[in-house]
Amino acid sequence: MLKSSSFYAHLGFKLATAILAVAGAVVLLLALTRFIPGNPATVILGSRATPEAVAALNARMGLDKPLPEQVVAFFARLMRGDLGEDVFNGRPVLDMVMAALPNTAALAVSAIVLAILIGVPLAVVAARRPGAAADRLIAFLSVGFISTPSFVVSVFLLLFFAISLRLFPVLGAGERGDIADQVWHLILPSAALAVGWIGYIARLLRSSLLEVLGESHIRTVRAYGVKESKILMKYALKPAIIPLIAVLGMGFGELLGGAVFAEVIFNRPGLGSLIVDAIRTRNYPLVQGSVFVIVLLYVLTNFATDLIQTFIDPRERSRLAAGASS
Repeated sequence: MLKSSSFYAHLGFKLATAILAVAGAVVLLLALTRFIPGNPATVILGSRATPEAVAALNARMGLDKPLPEQVVAFFARLMRGDLGEDVFNGRPVLDMVMAALPNTAALAVSAIVLAILIGVPLAVVAARRPGAAADRLIAFLSVGFISTPSFVVSVFLLLFFAISLRLFPVLGAGERGDIADQVWHLILPSAALAVGWIGYIARLLRSSLLEVLGESHIRTVRAYGVKESKILMKYALKPAIIPLIAVLGMGFGELLGGAVFAEVIFNRPGLGSLIVDAIRTRNYPLVQGSVFVIVLLYVLTNFATDLIQTFIDPRERSRLAAGASS
């Protein structure tokens, strides 16, 4: 059991790191808006807009203030739960983001679950007989999966399975309220996002399994005549999965960002489509609010993953305990 002092110190450090990461991302996000060519107010209002109208819209978006004041104003609104208003319809950005978030979250979760369901068995098969034909084939496929961008996979799946074979819907997210139809529309985009992570999980877990299988307690179990398949599944798989937890936490955050391509290619409503439309129309409050939510989810996911790994990894618990006693 972790000593409370070491755990709280670890928790405080990770929480402070998460807060600084979010704050740094906000500053960077607001700074990047200054480097986008053209005056956003002019783009929105058109070239015939009066200087007064342009100035008023810049003031409404907060772009008339220096960057430090924009940062302070953003965090001040954030403390009130306010991410600003949509430039075109005046709707709260938070409401628009929360309406789009479930579709993106469903896509990311389904992709990571699919990657686990396929990647873990591949790793087990590869680790069972290292160097065999199955191991070499899985290694080849894994490298191919990892090196293929998700947007390329998205286009291929769309053209082949949806348009050529007509096995899956082409575009959209399905009828609202029809769960079966929504799941059917989710298969191709989630598969496109999962492909790279299938290869990554298979390679990482295979290496972890081989490392665990070489440890002394596994050799002791093997000396008692326990079947290799039982050793692999009962004694080696659980400790080998621990390194995957941190990777999957990062993977979920990356999938939220990668969902942008899948949502655009498959014309799915979600944060990705929302951000692309907002960038195209220079709707900066919507861009900033949407990206902030993605960054926040990414940081929180990694924070939660780190805490989970602390509890289930004996080596991490020993390190914290040793730090507390020293």
